[in-house]
Amino acid sequence: MTLLIIYDNQAYDHRLTPAWGFSCLVRLGHKGILFDTGGEGAILMQNAGLLGIDLAQVDTVVLSHMHGDHVGGLASVVQHNRTATIYLPASASESFKREVRLAGPAVEEVTSPRQIAEDAFTTGELGSGLKEQALILRTLSGLVVITGCSHPGVVSMVGKAKQTVGGSVRLVVGGFHLGGASTGAIQAAIEGLSGLGVQMLAPCHCTGDKARRLFQKHLGESYMDVGAGKRIEII
Repeated sequence: MTLLIIYDNQAYDHRLTPAWGFSCLVRLGHKGILFDTGGEGAILMQNAGLLGIDLAQVDTVVLSHMHGDHVGGLASVVQHNRTATIYLPASASESFKREVRLAGPAVEEVTSPRQIAEDAFTTGELGSGLKEQALILRTLSGLVVITGCSHPGVVSMVGKAKQTVGGSVRLVVGGFHLGGASTGAIQAAIEGLSGLGVQMLAPCHCTGDKARRLFQKHLGESYMDVGAGKRIEII
């Protein structure tokens, strides 16, 4: 299994353009899952091209939630790929769902946890008000959980992932929604994830620089520095 971050507000590969938002490509054997599509289609497609990624070959697109920095690039993806299945929160607006269907792709509305591919699952919609889902990947070394912004709370989302699939959590990667959070709130997230037995963390996007520094200080070698262009191999 390979994870490749295509879109983030920091560039790990300095050939790429950083921009506010998130997108990550998952390779499961011959299957490709795109988690979120960043904020701007032109940047997403440019970064993908520089990384040698053909988004026309993606089988599945999973949208974490309906904020523009996570779905803004979808139209560009659909222009190149009308056969991928789009898994989006059922709480998305009817106009958004209608536009996607009119463009061609099949749309699956997600409410509850479900399997979307071999060894790939969604937590289902979580939170109140703005609903969000996370992607869960099952590997031999434990679960990989990918979050968009973690609006419902990263600890509760990872807890739901463990409840849904079972087993230990090898890695959590994505936005943790801690930008501007107090030291106490960040420490609570660190303790909560540690209590869930999370082995490695790769926070990015909306996590915030302060939170990233505190995670790195606490985790040491279990902290992974990531951004657009970072490739993660999971056994």
